[in-house]
This record gives sequence, C-alpha cells and structure tokens, in this order.
Amino acid sequence: MTSRKFAFLIASAVTVFAAGSATAEEAYVAPVKDYIEANVKTWLSDPVILEAIKAQNAKNADLSQADIDGLDQKWRAEVDGSDRAMIDGVLANPVSALLKAKQEASGGTITEVFVMDSKGLNVGQSDVTSDYWQGDEDKFQKSYGTGAGAIFVDEAEKDESTQILQSQASVTIADETGAPIGAITIGINLDGL
Repeated sequence: MTSRKFAFLIASAVTVFAAGSATAEEAYVAPVKDYIEANVKTWLSDPVILEAIKAQNAKNADLSQADIDGLDQKWRAEVDGSDRAMIDGVLANPVSALLKAKQEASGGTITEVFVMDSKGLNVGQSDVTSDYWQGDEDKFQKSYGTGAGAIFVDEAEKDESTQILQSQASVTIADETGAPIGAITIGINLDGL
C-alpha cells in the first residue's frame, strides 16, 4: 500500500470513527499493532529498561497518592519554568538515551516514546511529557492495568503543531517472570506506516 493510499485510508477512518463506527477503528489500529509487534516489542526486554523500571518501582514503592501528586505538580511547574532539575534528570538517564535512539532510528514513524513504572510515573522518555504521572490516563490503565501482553491503541488525532496524524500505542512491560512491572507509550505517525 502506498503512503498516499494509507494516509487517505487513515483520514477516512478518522472521519468515520468520529461518527462512531467500530470499523473505522480497525483501519489504523491493526497497522499500529503490527508496527508495535514488529518494531517495539523487542525493546521491552532490554535490560536497560527492565532494570530502570525495577529500581524505580523499589524506590517508589511507598509513595502515597499525595506524594505522586506532588511529584506531578513539580514536573508540571518545571515544564513551564527555568528550573528543570527533575526533567533534566529523567532526560539524561540511560532509558531516555535508548528511547531517543529508537525514535531517531524509526525514520519519523515514532513521534514520542516514554516508559512508566508500576505507578504510572515516568522512568524515561524521548521528549518532555506535559506531566510526570500517567497513572490516571488510559495509556497506563488500559495497558499496565490490563496485565502482561496488553496493547492499547488510542484514538487517532492530528497534532495541531506538527499537523501529523498520530495515535499512541501503550504496551505492558513484564519482567523475566512475566509479571507486569510498567508500561511504554509510543506515539505513531500514522502517515509513516
């Protein structure tokens, strides 16, 4: 399928999906899932990712919801501020470096990627997210919250700043025993599939 035909199919699907058709969802969900299976699933067992999630899960095991909210508020303040110590610390870690390299290697198909721990807190990311806690969002609840092997593909949307039609796919990350320990969200440029 040519890129132009796929883009037309996706644009048509989004229009129909907005009207409530389940068939339209399948037009972009299947190619996104195929891309994840073929290109992303292998990352999920990378020791850099697994060890960082495990370490952060241990560090954050006793966080209360108030603690999580406080961290999220600090992150959001840093997004708009000049003191970015928390953000810079995450962006400088080995997981973020790995994710940035994977995004760059995708040739524009991956628009963003970030890894979350068992509470939905960012472990690493290719670009700054607007918030630190993803635990209250579908991307976390419908991946990690569903268990090992889960893939959640969110609605297709046109990014206002880039004009790219994209969707986010979220996948549960499991440890060597198959127990869920975190999740990953990948922004997919639907025109790039």
